[in-house]
Amino acid sequence: VAVLAALAWMGLTVTSLSDIRKAGPAPAPLEALGIPGILPLLVACAAFMTSFYGVYGYLGDHLHVGLGRPVSANGLAALAYGIGFGTAALLDGVIDRLGARRVMPFAYLLVAVVYVAMAATSGSFGLTLTMVAIWGLANHFGLNVLVMRLSALDPSRRGTIMGLNSAVTYLAVFVGTTSFGPLYSSFGFATCAMVAALLMLIAASAAAWRMR
Repeated sequence: VAVLAALAWMGLTVTSLSDIRKAGPAPAPLEALGIPGILPLLVACAAFMTSFYGVYGYLGDHLHVGLGRPVSANGLAALAYGIGFGTAALLDGVIDRLGARRVMPFAYLLVAVVYVAMAATSGSFGLTLTMVAIWGLANHFGLNVLVMRLSALDPSRRGTIMGLNSAVTYLAVFVGTTSFGPLYSSFGFATCAMVAALLMLIAASAAAWRMR
C-alpha cells in the first residue's frame, strides 16, 4: 500500500501542470494511440510495471518463507523502498538538466542492474533490504521520466494519454503477479528478479526508440 501510495503521489506531482483547454470532445483512447511516440512509451510502461509488480508481489513471501523472517519484515521492505523512492526526489535536478528523453533509457538500465543485484543478494536479508531501497530510488527516476515524456507528447490530450498509461499499468499489475507466480513457485525469487531485468532491457530499448 505504501509503495502504491508513493507511486500515486509521484504521478500527481509530475502531472500537476497547468491544464490546457481544448475545444470539442475529448479524443478517444484508440485515437491517442496514433500520437507519434506514444506506442514505444506504452511498451516501456508495460515492461517497467510488469517487472515491478512481478517482483514486489513475491518479495514478502520470499522474506518470510525463503529467508525465514517474520511477516512483519514486509513492513521493513516497504519502508526501505519508500526511503529510496523519496530520497531520489533530491536528485530530480539531474532530469531537469539532462532531459527526460536522454535520461529514460539509462534509468531503465539502472533498474535492470538493480534487479540483477537483487537476484545475487537474495539469500541475505540485510542485503535484500539494501537493494530494495536502491530499487525504490531507481524506480523513482523510471516513473518520473515516463510520466514526463508521456505528458509532453501532446499537452492538449494529456488526460487521454495518461488514461492509456493507467490502463497499461493496471494490466501490468495483473500480468506481473500472474505470470511471475509460477516462476517464483518453481524457481525462486532470484529467477523472478532476473526475468524482471530482462523486461527492463525491453523497457530501455523502447525508451530509446525515438532517439534513433
